[in-house]
Amino acid sequence: MAAANLSTLSSSLSKPSSIPFNTSNSHSFFINKTLQKPCFIHKSTFSHAALETHKASSVVASKNPISDVVSSNKPNPEVYYDDDEKPREECGVVGIYGDPEAARLCYLALHALQHRGQEGAGIVAVNNNVLQSITGVGLVSDVFNESKLDQLPGNLAIGHVRYSTAGASMLKNVQPFVAGYRFGSVGVAHNGNLVNYRALRAKLEENGSIFNTSSDTEVVLHLIATSKHRPFLLRIVDACEKLEGAYSIVFATEDKLVAVRDPFGFRPLVMGRRSNGAIVFASETCALDLIEATYEREVYPGEVLVADKNGLQSLCLMSHPQPKQCIFEHIYFALPNSVVFGRSVYESRRQFGEILATESPVDCDVVIAVPDSGVVAALGYAAKAGVPFQQGLIRSHYVGRTFIEPSQKIRDFGVKLKLSPVRAVLEGKRVVVVDDSIVRGTTSSKIVRLIKEAGAKEVHMRIASPPIIASCYYGVDTPSAEELISNRMSVEEIRDFIGSDSLAFLPFDSLKRSLGNDSPNFCYACFSGKYPVEPRELKVKRVGDFVDDGLNGSLESIDGGWVLASHNQKEVKVGSV
Repeated sequence: MAAANLSTLSSSLSKPSSIPFNTSNSHSFFINKTLQKPCFIHKSTFSHAALETHKASSVVASKNPISDVVSSNKPNPEVYYDDDEKPREECGVVGIYGDPEAARLCYLALHALQHRGQEGAGIVAVNNNVLQSITGVGLVSDVFNESKLDQLPGNLAIGHVRYSTAGASMLKNVQPFVAGYRFGSVGVAHNGNLVNYRALRAKLEENGSIFNTSSDTEVVLHLIATSKHRPFLLRIVDACEKLEGAYSIVFATEDKLVAVRDPFGFRPLVMGRRSNGAIVFASETCALDLIEATYEREVYPGEVLVADKNGLQSLCLMSHPQPKQCIFEHIYFALPNSVVFGRSVYESRRQFGEILATESPVDCDVVIAVPDSGVVAALGYAAKAGVPFQQGLIRSHYVGRTFIEPSQKIRDFGVKLKLSPVRAVLEGKRVVVVDDSIVRGTTSSKIVRLIKEAGAKEVHMRIASPPIIASCYYGVDTPSAEELISNRMSVEEIRDFIGSDSLAFLPFDSLKRSLGNDSPNFCYACFSGKYPVEPRELKVKRVGDFVDDGLNGSLESIDGGWVLASHNQKEVKVGSV
């Protein structure tokens, strides 16, 4: 958006009559003359209690979590690292406006989003125009208790859970971040990854910005603070037009909750409403369910939603290319009871299992899943194949990401601590094992060996996704392409490596057909190597490295923890063996 256009928009926003609010709960439709884009305006009917106007007061500087880091770099050799090879979602966000229990509802919603990040949590609440934050390392229940939540009064709050890469001394900056600028304070919680982060940071530093972290979220704060526009909404628009990559963000100011989603809609963000009229934004609908908020719709790609005392305002202020929503939300990340990108996650996974049973059948006696993410696909496979589904692997939910290994080396210790085979189900059986993905292949090989040691006669692996051949740059923690087994081996070579009697992946074309008319709206870069937004900086995390995006220090100091990604990613023929 050109500066002239922003100026025009600023002028129009200064005139309340230029934006047609509807006093009912229905949508009003208008054309944004600046961009010639269709936009929606929605005005909510809140209770007077929920919309209590903040009294004017000076902004008090709050504790700034940007500077809170753990700063030890040396791994502890006595700690055994969990070798779970699954891709990791970086975080989950929530925002609530118009409820006097906003912070407590945020706390509950973060519990529902705990699967999106287990290593840090934080909440920022607004009370009497002051942004107050509590953040910490660990699970939501580790960070918050009754007394801490008592310190977060107010009817506006945002929250965040985050995941970071494995290591003995993880360097953290737990969001939401809080910062002050000329016209007030702002809190931000971000899900996603900016592919032009380094270029933006370099330019900001040239102009005098000082950074406390290497988090791309801090870049967003600096862009807002250095914007030439006065209204906060225009500062957000000005900042977002400079961002490239994936971002679903919630902002909290002294009197507003703002939700923004990138034009491609890579990462999910949904909106709901509680019975008292309070507005809720969250990464998944499971968070809405827990706090009894009714799901209304997604935040549209390229949309800015503003909740304040005047209601809910929706502006489509960015260009709208073809959406490219992350397909891995339906394969692995989201909970099965969520609706993501307008589709039931449960139904997607069940359908993936049915496709595997149809296109890659095998004579078997029992179907089992690698819990928990393979369960729904396994149910679909078993139902379609007419073979009983049983619990052949029991998962322990009480194992953290690090633990002490006994001095006497035990083969496959990490997997055995997490998964226990049920011999009564497996012994003497031809077993189909359904999992959601194979990344490096190390865990899959240990699972196959575990099942065979429990007496299985045959083990047939079925994977409810196509082979992963490329790294993700849009907010998913994946290894470099060279470490992805499907980028280096054929399906038969992978089968031999993991030791299964047969192996089949979900065919890429069948995956797309199952999505029907929505198929063009998904990002398949991890399966094809074709990126909707080119990752110009080409950086991905190295497996097992302790460095994460919360490292405190210069960019040069973290380069050792990153590797250049490769464009030499081969096409893979998908099928059964």
